[in-house]
Amino acid sequence: MRSRLVACLLAIASALPLRAGEASDAVLDALDLPGIVQIMRDEGIDYGREMAADLLPEGSHPGWQAAVSAIYDTGAMEQVVRRNFGESFGDTDPAPLLEFFGSSAGERVVDLEISARRAMIDNDVEASARATFRGLEGGADTRMRLLDEFIEANDLIESNVVGALNASYQFYLGLVDGGAFEMTEGEILSEVWGQEEETRADTREWLYAYLLLAYRPMSDKVLKDYVKLSATEEGKAMNRALFAGFNGMYDEISYALGLAAAQQMKGQDL
Repeated sequence: MRSRLVACLLAIASALPLRAGEASDAVLDALDLPGIVQIMRDEGIDYGREMAADLLPEGSHPGWQAAVSAIYDTGAMEQVVRRNFGESFGDTDPAPLLEFFGSSAGERVVDLEISARRAMIDNDVEASARATFRGLEGGADTRMRLLDEFIEANDLIESNVVGALNASYQFYLGLVDGGAFEMTEGEILSEVWGQEEETRADTREWLYAYLLLAYRPMSDKVLKDYVKLSATEEGKAMNRALFAGFNGMYDEISYALGLAAAQQMKGQDL
C-alpha cells in the first residue's frame, strides 16, 4: 500500500512540482515518520523511568509517569519534526528521495531501520548489538567498511553528538528555570561539555551497533545504493533536515523534562 502511495506522489511531483511543505511531508511520509515518533515515545517513557530512579526521591510514581507521557505526545512531536524539517528542506527536489524510498528496496530499508530501533529498546538486544560491533571494530569486515561510508556521508556521529549535548543543555536549563537549583549559563555549558567525550564514545558505539543490527538482512548492493543516495545534494538536504527536525523535537522535550523533574524535586504535584 505504501509503495503505491509513494509512486502516486512521485508521479504527481513529476507532472506538477510539489510546494515546499508538500514535498517535505511526502518525504517524511515515505520514511514513516509516525512509526519513528511512536518508537521515540516508547524510548522516552523508558528513559523517564530511568531518570526518576536517578533523580527523584520517590522514584517513578503515577504522577511522574503521567507527566512524562504528556511530554512525549506523538502528535506534538510529529508537528515539531515536520515544521523544522520543512524549514530546512526548503525547495529541495524530493523526486530522487521518493523514487528510492518508494521502491521495494527503499521500503525494506525503512522497515529494517524502524524494526531495529524498536528492538534496541530492550536492554539485552542493545547489549548484544554493541558486543557485535566491538567484535568487528578494527577488522576488515566488508559491512563495517560500508557502514563507515554511510556514517561519514550522513555525518551521523558529529550531528548526533551535537544534538545530544544541546538536549542536555536544555534539560539543565529546565531544571534551573524550574527552580530545582541555581546554575549560571557558563556552569551549565561547562557541565554539558564535560560530557562530550563520553557522549561521543557512546554515540559512536550505539550507531554502529544499531546499523549492524538494522542492515544485517540487507544486501551490500542496496546498502551501496543507500550510501550513494546519501552523498547526493538531495540526500544531504534530507539528512540536514532530519537532524533539524528531530533535534528541535528533543530540545523541546528535554527542556520540558527538566521543568517536570524540577517540580518533583521541589515536592510539588506533577
